[in-house]
Amino acid sequence: MESGAEELRSGYIRPAEAKDVPAILGLVHQLAVYEKEPDAVEATEADFRMALFPSDGSPTAFAHVAEIDGEIVGIAIWYVTFSTWVGRGGIWLEDLFVLPEHRGSGLGKALLATLAAVCAERGYGRLEWSVLRWNKPSIGFYDSIGAQPLDEWLTYRLEGPDLGALAEDCDPTTLTS
Repeated sequence: MESGAEELRSGYIRPAEAKDVPAILGLVHQLAVYEKEPDAVEATEADFRMALFPSDGSPTAFAHVAEIDGEIVGIAIWYVTFSTWVGRGGIWLEDLFVLPEHRGSGLGKALLATLAAVCAERGYGRLEWSVLRWNKPSIGFYDSIGAQPLDEWLTYRLEGPDLGALAEDCDPTTLTS
């Protein structure tokens, strides 16, 4: 078994490798279906390779996979954040997904525990994520492990034409290098 992998029944959790990109993207597509947005995924394998395994060795995102009998059945895709309040880094969990037939097996908890261990090893102060309000099974799971909802915070997003419009408002003469 690879170094850094956590054994779990007949499978294990390990950092993703470049060869896992097709399976990771496949699970992202399945997550989009689960989240009622089947046509929302624009990402390609090339996008994931560039983000997770860039040639310059500086990834913008990271992934762990849950593997059972050679098949990737779960993913945790994350990136490093920084909190000005605690003065340390943290992890933002972008996606956590386990195939329906493997839910309840402990894989989701093992993926989160692995990220908690990364936080502990690196001295990070937080592990954070968002969940759709209607996703009661996931909310119940998160509550069961002691995660706390941050009801006072709203998530905002700027994308598409609105993002482009704001970018056009940028005055390069006010920017510094």
